[in-house]
Amino acid sequence: MSDLSIALHLTLPEKLAPLYEPRRYKVMHGGRGGGKSHGVAQVLLETGSRQPLRILCAREIQKSMRDSVHRLLKDYIVKLGLTAFYEVLDTEIRGKNGTLFLFAGLQSHTVDSIKSFEGVDRVWIEEAHAISKKSLDTLIPTIRKEGSEIWMTLNPDMATDEVYERFIATPSPDTWVCEVNWRDNPWFPEVLNDERLKAKRAMLKEDYEHIWEGKARMVAEGAIYRYEIDALYTDGRVCPVPYDPLLPVHTVWDLGWNDAMTIIMVQRGPQDVRILDYIEDSNRTLDWYVAQLAKRPYRWGTDFIPHDGRTRNFQTGKSTEELLRAMGRAPLVLAQTSVEEGIKAARMAFPRCYFDSKKTQRLLECLKRYRRDIHTKTGEPTVPLHDEYSHGADAFRYLGQSVERMNTRTDSYEPPEPPDWRT
Repeated sequence: MSDLSIALHLTLPEKLAPLYEPRRYKVMHGGRGGGKSHGVAQVLLETGSRQPLRILCAREIQKSMRDSVHRLLKDYIVKLGLTAFYEVLDTEIRGKNGTLFLFAGLQSHTVDSIKSFEGVDRVWIEEAHAISKKSLDTLIPTIRKEGSEIWMTLNPDMATDEVYERFIATPSPDTWVCEVNWRDNPWFPEVLNDERLKAKRAMLKEDYEHIWEGKARMVAEGAIYRYEIDALYTDGRVCPVPYDPLLPVHTVWDLGWNDAMTIIMVQRGPQDVRILDYIEDSNRTLDWYVAQLAKRPYRWGTDFIPHDGRTRNFQTGKSTEELLRAMGRAPLVLAQTSVEEGIKAARMAFPRCYFDSKKTQRLLECLKRYRRDIHTKTGEPTVPLHDEYSHGADAFRYLGQSVERMNTRTDSYEPPEPPDWRT
C-alpha cells in the first residue's frame, strides 16, 4: 500500500491490500458489509490521484447515472479530501492530472461501440454477478492496453452465473480472487451488525447465507420451483438416467423461432418420469429439429405440442402438427390451459421426475431461474417473467400437462413390464 494511501486514511480491509499489486483480473466477492465496493472506490481514487488513469466503471445495465457508482465515488472524493483534485461532472469525473472516470452499461454496447474504451487502464465492474457472457466476450478483448486490469465486485447470485463459473469457480493464473465478508471489515458498523443478527434469527438459512455470507444460491431468488428444485437435489434425482429400450421416448415441445424452441425427451416408467435429454435452439426450421431427434437412438412415442401447434403458417399454409405428421412424427396437440394451471401440473409432476445429470443441465438451469415479474409500483410478484429461461420452463409446464397421457408402450409393441432401474 502506498504512502499516499495511508496519508489519505483509506478505510481498506487488509484482505483488499492486493488491489495495489498488478494482476489482469481482480475479483472480490462476498456478502453485505464486507467493504468491497467502498475499498475499490478508495483505491481507484487514490491511484488516480498519483498517476493519470482512464477508468471505466461498468455494470450490465445502466439506465441512468443513479444506477452507477458515480455517487459512491463522489462521496469518497469528499471523505478523502480530494475535492480540489477531482472535478465531478454529471456523467464523468476528471482529475487534474488527466485521470478520467467513465460510466457505462455493458448490455447496450456492441463490438463496434465498445471500441471507444480501448485505451482504458482499469475497468471496475460493479454487481458483476449480473454480467452476461455476451457482455464479457464483447468487453474483454477491447481492454488491451499494456498493464490494463479488470476488477469485479459482486455478491454471488448463483453458482452457474457466468462470472462465478469463469472467475471464481475456475480462475485462471492471472486472476486474484478474494472472498471478503462483514467479519473481514474492521469498519463494519454496529448498526449494520444489529441488522445482520436480526436477519440471522428471522431469515431462512439459505437467504441469510446468501445475503450476509456471500454464498451462491442453488436457485434464483423468487424462483417459482424453488422448493421442488431443493427436493430434487436432496433426493438425488439429478443423476445418470439410462435409456430403457422397452419404453417409448416421448417429446414435449415449446414452439419458437426468434424465441427459443425447446424439446424435452422423456420416458414414463411405472412410478417415475425419466427426463433423458433436451434440445434448445432458435432460428432453426422444423426439419432441423426432427433431424436432431433422428440422430438419437431412441424408440419414439408421442410428440406433445402446445395448442398453437394447430396454427397455420401464413407462408406455408400448414401447421406444426401437420408438418410433424408429414415428417413421420406422431404429434398430439395439448388443450389450451392457463399458465397457472400449467405450473400446478408441473409441481405435481416434479416429485416423480429424474433428470439426467449431463444431458439436461440447460433445462435444469431454466427451471432454477424461472421466476415471476415484479410489479414496479407494488413490488408484488405477477406473471412469470418472459426471458431466455422461460422457454425451457414452458416446455416443462407442458410436460406436467401431458405426463398422464404418455403411454408406456406403443400399439405395435407390448414389452414386458420393465424393471425398476433405480434399485
